[in-house]
Amino acid sequence: MNTQTQKPSAPQLSSHDEQILVVKRAQLFASPAWHGIRRTDVDEYVNLIYAQQEFKPRSAMELDPSYKQIIPYMIFRHNDQYFLMQRTATTSEQRLKNKYSLGIGGHVQQEDVVGVNLMDWARREFHEEISYSGALTVTTLGILNDDTNEVGRVHLGLVLLLEGDSPNISIKSELKSGQLLTLNSCKTYYEHLESWSKLVVDFLENDGAL
Repeated sequence: MNTQTQKPSAPQLSSHDEQILVVKRAQLFASPAWHGIRRTDVDEYVNLIYAQQEFKPRSAMELDPSYKQIIPYMIFRHNDQYFLMQRTATTSEQRLKNKYSLGIGGHVQQEDVVGVNLMDWARREFHEEISYSGALTVTTLGILNDDTNEVGRVHLGLVLLLEGDSPNISIKSELKSGQLLTLNSCKTYYEHLESWSKLVVDFLENDGAL
């Protein structure tokens, strides 16, 4: 009786799979990559993202650390208070379920950035995820990289500070709760923060000029 060893077939991608913004890791870092939030060379990184951008299926990119998925990660602040949120148990990113987060973020799809830049996209994404009435000023805090866990290994954060002139802010869909807290109060949740938010807290604590 003849037997054959068959190679496992590649996973089938859905025709509805999101085409998301990615950049090859090798274009972004030397080896090994740096860790944390980097304030220097931010403009160079943003220009590199625009120059080297590709759009690939999200399901494949979640398993491919040779690419970094670009995630604008938005931190809301009003009068020295930050909007701390908790994700639900049914969040689309199950590896972050029930975690606390300072960042509002999401994948950038190809159709999202036609005729707009990442700052424009960030404002629109913020209002899709959060109910807020007031004006916003958006500034870039830095580039975030964290290869210490499986989520971080395939994502790169563009950390944005959204300064609001109103405290009228509340959560929407994938979030369980949200509240405005001082940085010291946010630190009491530190052990329950997602890893990117821990880096943000450390960054803000060490740079009082922000």
